Amino acid sequence: MSAWLMLVSGFEGIPLPYSPRTDDVIALVLLACFFFSSFALARSKKFLSQQAKDFMLHRERTSIFAASTAADVRYLLLLVFQTCILSGICIFNYFNDVQPTLMEKVSPPLLLGIYILICLLYLLLKWLFYSFLGWVFFDKNRTTIWLESYSTLIYYLGFVLFPFVLLLVYFDLNILFLVSIGLFLIIFAKILMFYKWIKLFFDNISSLFLLILYFCALEIMPYLLLYQGLRELNNILVIKI
Repeated sequence: MSAWLMLVSGFEGIPLPYSPRTDDVIALVLLACFFFSSFALARSKKFLSQQAKDFMLHRERTSIFAASTAADVRYLLLLVFQTCILSGICIFNYFNDVQPTLMEKVSPPLLLGIYILICLLYLLLKWLFYSFLGWVFFDKNRTTIWLESYSTLIYYLGFVLFPFVLLLVYFDLNILFLVSIGLFLIIFAKILMFYKWIKLFFDNISSLFLLILYFCALEIMPYLLLYQGLRELNNILVIKI
Protein backbone atom coordinates (compact mmCIF):
# COMPACT_ATOMS: atom_id res chain seq x y z
CA MET A 1 0.00 0.00 0.00
CA SER A 2 2.78 2.41 0.92
CA ALA A 3 4.55 1.62 -2.35
CA TRP A 4 1.35 2.37 -4.26
CA LEU A 5 0.95 5.72 -2.47
CA MET A 6 4.55 6.58 -3.29
CA LEU A 7 3.97 5.86 -6.97
CA VAL A 8 0.78 7.95 -7.02
CA SER A 9 2.22 10.91 -5.13
CA GLY A 10 5.60 10.77 -6.90
CA PHE A 11 9.00 11.61 -5.56
CA GLU A 12 10.05 14.98 -4.21
CA GLY A 13 12.41 16.61 -6.71
CA ILE A 14 15.78 18.04 -5.77
CA PRO A 15 16.09 21.63 -7.08
CA LEU A 16 19.08 22.26 -9.31
CA PRO A 17 21.55 24.93 -8.14
CA TYR A 18 21.37 28.27 -9.89
CA SER A 19 23.49 28.60 -13.02
CA PRO A 20 23.94 31.78 -15.13
CA ARG A 21 24.00 29.72 -18.33
CA THR A 22 20.34 28.77 -17.82
CA ASP A 23 19.23 32.27 -16.81
CA ASP A 24 17.02 33.85 -19.49
CA VAL A 25 17.68 37.34 -18.12
CA ILE A 26 21.44 37.02 -18.67
CA ALA A 27 20.84 35.58 -22.14
CA LEU A 28 18.66 38.58 -23.05
CA VAL A 29 21.19 41.03 -21.59
CA LEU A 30 24.02 39.47 -23.63
CA LEU A 31 21.87 39.56 -26.75
CA ALA A 32 21.20 43.26 -26.12
CA CYS A 33 24.96 43.87 -25.71
CA PHE A 34 25.58 42.15 -29.04
CA PHE A 35 23.13 44.52 -30.73
CA PHE A 36 24.66 47.50 -28.91
CA SER A 37 28.12 46.62 -30.25
CA SER A 38 26.90 45.90 -33.76
CA PHE A 39 24.88 49.11 -33.90
CA ALA A 40 27.73 51.29 -32.59
CA LEU A 41 30.28 49.72 -34.94
CA ALA A 42 28.00 50.10 -37.94
CA ARG A 43 27.28 53.77 -37.23
CA SER A 44 30.59 55.01 -35.73
CA LYS A 45 33.26 52.65 -37.05
CA LYS A 46 35.37 55.45 -38.55
CA PHE A 47 35.08 57.60 -35.45
CA LEU A 48 36.04 54.76 -33.09
CA SER A 49 39.02 53.90 -35.29
CA GLN A 50 40.19 57.51 -35.18
CA GLN A 51 39.96 57.54 -31.40
CA ALA A 52 42.17 54.43 -31.16
CA LYS A 53 44.77 56.05 -33.45
CA ASP A 54 44.73 59.25 -31.41
CA PHE A 55 45.25 57.24 -28.23
CA MET A 56 48.32 55.37 -29.49
CA LEU A 57 49.88 58.19 -31.51
CA HIS A 58 49.20 60.88 -28.90
CA ARG A 59 47.68 63.39 -31.28
CA GLU A 60 46.61 66.58 -29.60
CA ARG A 61 43.37 67.60 -31.22
CA THR A 62 40.07 69.20 -30.43
CA SER A 63 37.65 67.56 -28.05
CA ILE A 64 35.76 64.54 -29.31
CA PHE A 65 32.57 66.31 -28.31
CA ALA A 66 33.47 69.19 -30.59
CA ALA A 67 34.67 66.99 -33.47
CA SER A 68 31.82 64.48 -33.35
CA THR A 69 28.12 64.56 -34.00
CA ALA A 70 25.44 64.16 -31.36
CA ALA A 71 24.78 60.67 -32.74
CA ASP A 72 28.45 59.70 -32.21
CA VAL A 73 28.27 60.81 -28.58
CA ARG A 74 25.10 58.74 -28.06
CA TYR A 75 26.82 55.65 -29.47
CA LEU A 76 29.83 56.21 -27.23
CA LEU A 77 27.63 56.51 -24.14
CA LEU A 78 25.93 53.30 -25.24
CA LEU A 79 29.32 51.57 -25.33
CA VAL A 80 30.15 52.85 -21.84
CA PHE A 81 26.85 51.40 -20.60
CA GLN A 82 27.66 48.11 -22.33
CA THR A 83 31.05 47.95 -20.59
CA CYS A 84 29.33 48.44 -17.23
CA ILE A 85 26.80 45.71 -18.03
CA LEU A 86 29.50 43.21 -19.02
CA SER A 87 31.61 44.12 -15.97
CA GLY A 88 28.54 43.56 -13.80
CA ILE A 89 28.04 40.10 -15.34
CA CYS A 90 31.70 39.25 -14.64
CA ILE A 91 31.29 40.22 -10.99
CA PHE A 92 27.98 38.35 -10.81
CA ASN A 93 29.47 35.16 -12.26
CA TYR A 94 32.51 35.36 -9.98
CA PHE A 95 30.45 35.57 -6.79
CA ASN A 96 28.15 32.83 -8.07
CA ASP A 97 31.21 30.56 -8.16
CA VAL A 98 32.83 31.60 -4.88
CA GLN A 99 29.66 32.34 -2.87
CA PRO A 100 26.85 30.17 -4.32
CA THR A 101 24.60 30.58 -1.26
CA LEU A 102 24.24 34.24 -2.26
CA MET A 103 22.04 33.25 -5.23
CA GLU A 104 19.73 31.31 -2.89
CA LYS A 105 19.19 34.33 -0.66
CA VAL A 106 19.01 37.15 -3.23
CA SER A 107 17.14 37.28 -6.53
CA PRO A 108 19.76 36.86 -9.32
CA PRO A 109 18.27 39.61 -11.58
CA LEU A 110 18.25 42.01 -8.61
CA LEU A 111 21.85 41.14 -7.73
CA LEU A 112 22.96 41.59 -11.36
CA GLY A 113 21.24 44.98 -11.49
CA ILE A 114 23.02 46.05 -8.28
CA TYR A 115 26.42 45.05 -9.69
CA ILE A 116 25.78 46.91 -12.97
CA LEU A 117 24.72 50.02 -11.03
CA ILE A 118 27.88 49.81 -8.90
CA CYS A 119 30.02 49.64 -12.06
CA LEU A 120 28.25 52.73 -13.44
CA LEU A 121 28.78 54.65 -10.20
CA TYR A 122 32.42 53.54 -10.06
CA LEU A 123 33.13 54.88 -13.56
CA LEU A 124 31.26 58.11 -12.85
CA LEU A 125 33.20 58.72 -9.62
CA LYS A 126 36.51 58.05 -11.37
CA TRP A 127 35.58 60.45 -14.16
CA LEU A 128 34.70 63.17 -11.63
CA PHE A 129 37.87 62.51 -9.62
CA TYR A 130 40.07 62.68 -12.72
CA SER A 131 38.38 65.94 -13.70
CA PHE A 132 38.98 67.39 -10.23
CA LEU A 133 42.67 66.39 -10.17
CA GLY A 134 43.19 67.77 -13.66
CA TRP A 135 41.56 71.03 -12.69
CA VAL A 136 43.78 71.33 -9.58
CA PHE A 137 47.17 70.09 -10.85
CA PHE A 138 47.21 70.25 -14.67
CA ASP A 139 46.08 72.45 -17.52
CA LYS A 140 42.68 72.07 -19.14
CA ASN A 141 43.99 70.79 -22.50
CA ARG A 142 45.95 67.85 -21.06
CA THR A 143 43.11 66.96 -18.70
CA THR A 144 40.65 66.90 -21.60
CA ILE A 145 42.94 64.65 -23.66
CA TRP A 146 43.36 62.28 -20.70
CA LEU A 147 39.60 62.04 -20.09
CA GLU A 148 39.04 61.28 -23.76
CA SER A 149 41.81 58.65 -23.72
CA TYR A 150 40.30 57.07 -20.61
CA SER A 151 36.93 56.97 -22.37
CA THR A 152 38.51 55.27 -25.38
CA LEU A 153 39.82 52.49 -23.14
CA ILE A 154 36.36 52.04 -21.64
CA TYR A 155 34.75 51.77 -25.10
CA TYR A 156 37.18 49.15 -26.34
CA LEU A 157 37.14 47.26 -23.06
CA GLY A 158 33.47 46.57 -23.75
CA PHE A 159 34.32 44.94 -27.09
CA VAL A 160 37.02 42.78 -25.48
CA LEU A 161 34.81 41.80 -22.55
CA PHE A 162 31.99 40.46 -24.72
CA PRO A 163 33.72 37.21 -25.89
CA PHE A 164 35.26 36.84 -22.42
CA VAL A 165 31.81 37.00 -20.80
CA LEU A 166 30.47 34.41 -23.26
CA LEU A 167 33.27 32.05 -22.18
CA LEU A 168 32.60 32.89 -18.56
CA VAL A 169 28.88 32.16 -18.69
CA TYR A 170 28.43 29.35 -21.21
CA PHE A 171 31.59 27.23 -20.91
CA ASP A 172 32.50 25.20 -17.84
CA LEU A 173 36.03 26.54 -17.54
CA ASN A 174 38.24 26.47 -14.47
CA ILE A 175 37.61 29.49 -12.23
CA LEU A 176 41.36 30.02 -11.77
CA PHE A 177 41.82 30.17 -15.55
CA LEU A 178 39.02 32.71 -15.91
CA VAL A 179 40.34 34.86 -13.06
CA SER A 180 43.78 34.79 -14.71
CA ILE A 181 42.29 36.03 -18.00
CA GLY A 182 40.38 38.75 -16.14
CA LEU A 183 43.51 39.90 -14.31
CA PHE A 184 45.43 39.93 -17.60
CA LEU A 185 42.81 42.20 -19.18
CA ILE A 186 42.88 44.55 -16.18
CA ILE A 187 46.70 44.69 -16.08
CA PHE A 188 46.91 45.26 -19.84
CA ALA A 189 44.40 48.12 -19.60
CA LYS A 190 46.38 49.66 -16.72
CA ILE A 191 49.62 49.43 -18.73
CA LEU A 192 47.94 51.34 -21.56
CA MET A 193 46.70 53.93 -19.08
CA PHE A 194 50.16 54.35 -17.58
CA TYR A 195 51.61 54.71 -21.09
CA LYS A 196 49.15 57.54 -21.74
CA TRP A 197 49.93 59.15 -18.41
CA ILE A 198 53.65 59.23 -19.26
CA LYS A 199 52.92 60.70 -22.70
CA LEU A 200 50.77 63.44 -21.23
CA PHE A 201 52.27 64.30 -17.86
CA PHE A 202 55.91 63.14 -17.81
CA ASP A 203 58.32 66.08 -17.67
CA ASN A 204 61.24 64.83 -15.56
CA ILE A 205 62.27 62.07 -13.13
CA SER A 206 60.47 63.63 -10.18
CA SER A 207 57.24 63.83 -12.16
CA LEU A 208 57.62 60.13 -13.06
CA PHE A 209 57.84 59.30 -9.34
CA LEU A 210 54.68 61.29 -8.67
CA LEU A 211 52.95 59.56 -11.58
CA ILE A 212 53.73 56.16 -10.08
CA LEU A 213 52.30 57.27 -6.73
CA TYR A 214 49.19 58.68 -8.38
CA PHE A 215 48.79 55.53 -10.45
CA CYS A 216 48.92 53.26 -7.40
CA ALA A 217 46.51 55.52 -5.50
CA LEU A 218 44.01 55.98 -8.35
CA GLU A 219 44.19 52.71 -10.28
CA ILE A 220 45.20 49.92 -7.87
CA MET A 221 43.79 50.88 -4.48
CA PRO A 222 40.24 51.58 -5.80
CA TYR A 223 40.00 48.02 -7.17
CA LEU A 224 40.97 46.56 -3.80
CA LEU A 225 38.46 48.81 -2.03
CA LEU A 226 35.78 47.92 -4.60
CA TYR A 227 36.34 44.19 -4.10
CA GLN A 228 36.17 44.49 -0.33
CA GLY A 229 33.08 46.68 -0.60
CA LEU A 230 31.35 44.10 -2.81
CA ARG A 231 32.07 41.33 -0.31
CA GLU A 232 30.62 43.43 2.51
CA LEU A 233 27.58 44.26 0.37
CA ASN A 234 26.99 40.58 -0.34
CA ASN A 235 27.11 39.78 3.37
CA ILE A 236 24.59 42.54 4.09
CA LEU A 237 22.26 41.29 1.35
CA VAL A 238 22.41 37.73 2.67
CA ILE A 239 21.49 38.91 6.18
CA LYS A 240 18.85 41.50 5.28
CA ILE A 241 16.99 39.76 2.43
